[in-house]
Amino acid sequence: MMQTVRLSTSLSWHQVAAVAKGARLELSPEAVERIAHGRAIVDALVARGIKGYGINTGVGALCDVIVDRDRQQALSHNILMSHACGVGVPLGRVETRAIMAAQINNFAHGASGVRPEIVNALIALLNADCLPVVPSRGSVGYLTHGATIGLVLIGHGHAMHDGVRITGAQACAKVGMAPLRLQAKEGLSLVNGTPCATGMACLALSRLSELLDWADLAAAMTAENLGCQIAAFAPKALGLRKSDGLQKVGETLRSYLQDSPMLTASAGKRTQDPLSVRSVPHVHGAARDVFDDAVATVTRELESVTDNPAVLGNPDAPEVHSQAHAVGAALALSMDNLGVAVAQLAAISERRIDRMVNPLVSGLPAFLVRESGVCSGYMIAQYTAVSLVSENRRLAAPASLDGGITSALQEDMLTHATPAAWKVLSILDNLELVLGIELLAAAQAYDLHGDGAKPAAGTGKMYGKIRKFVPPYRDDRPMQNDFDAIRAFMKVNVINQEID
Repeated sequence: MMQTVRLSTSLSWHQVAAVAKGARLELSPEAVERIAHGRAIVDALVARGIKGYGINTGVGALCDVIVDRDRQQALSHNILMSHACGVGVPLGRVETRAIMAAQINNFAHGASGVRPEIVNALIALLNADCLPVVPSRGSVGYLTHGATIGLVLIGHGHAMHDGVRITGAQACAKVGMAPLRLQAKEGLSLVNGTPCATGMACLALSRLSELLDWADLAAAMTAENLGCQIAAFAPKALGLRKSDGLQKVGETLRSYLQDSPMLTASAGKRTQDPLSVRSVPHVHGAARDVFDDAVATVTRELESVTDNPAVLGNPDAPEVHSQAHAVGAALALSMDNLGVAVAQLAAISERRIDRMVNPLVSGLPAFLVRESGVCSGYMIAQYTAVSLVSENRRLAAPASLDGGITSALQEDMLTHATPAAWKVLSILDNLELVLGIELLAAAQAYDLHGDGAKPAAGTGKMYGKIRKFVPPYRDDRPMQNDFDAIRAFMKVNVINQEID
């Protein structure tokens, strides 16, 4: 049975991610009431002729141009047409659904003033998996993405349904509605706010929450293969540094490596391990702390009104407030920080891979293959990891500092929250690949230790699972096939400390 997410007060990042992956979305009666109340306020503003940005004025640098009442519908319509200028390959299904879920969440606060019909139409498209075709590039913030989604509501643009590209009018028919005719303010609200960045940020959190666990497991397997000094992960030693993330990673490593015969044999052979092994709790723990900070930021964003202007009061005393809530500065900074943390996770993973394939430090056959020379083994796999880490370094440059000036100096400060969130997803793709390579290399290293060296129960379970999915490597097939296999393995296996 398909999961249904109910929007009452605000969606959580978990719920946005669930909807992005296919869950249905429905509104509570309270949310419907808030939306209808907000629309009644806009209708009162229009009836009274109270000046409001994008309601009865132009937008951007045209904010002081008054738009007569009989032209306000045309203004909403034209905003979508003029703002739908995205370029590049379309967003994927998951990304589009995440943005639409965050957009509906924003409207459900009741301060945007769109009609319930607008929100119901978005939900109908979402639940039918009839999704607007949204170009991924060409917006410094959110405008082109939102406009392209809005086009489908009025029968323009294109959508994908069951793998077939259809027109916006056909998409409306698929969900049993006629194309909508936008009313005052609705065009602006459809392109406004931070749903693009927020939706993709929710996806990033969902993916990273899983990859953090894989990173800890991969590190434990590598540390065991390299004969680490497990005393560095002891609770008394780690307790000297205050970090919730560090303590969690330390506890996880101890759980995986508990009673390891391999580590018992290597105990005391060196004073301390290299940093790529010894600092796993610190680096992985720092990433977990950044993750927690990002969760707090994204949660605030979902609970906030990010529309400009916002409408408050009631139909008898309508209020319209122009502000800058659509500027996602906090979200941009958070996503930039998260991108750096994810890139660092990949970087330390690659360093651990290098130690395993290097016979000068691993004590294992060169490049994890017995017939070295004839066979190259994991030599080039480490090159691949280096390439991905280098790409991450470029991607991790802060988007929030890019700046830019638009709309004839009216919008002269840009924070680029959407690009910041978008590039985190690319960095996560690379992290997943690098961790997959480390898992494969660690499994290969266990093979080479022989039957006399037994891993711990925790790491041994995962070693066995990997070997059921991917056989040992002997230069007998293209290694990229193994990369695809391990990624598939990671997607279908939910891990925890017990590795059930």
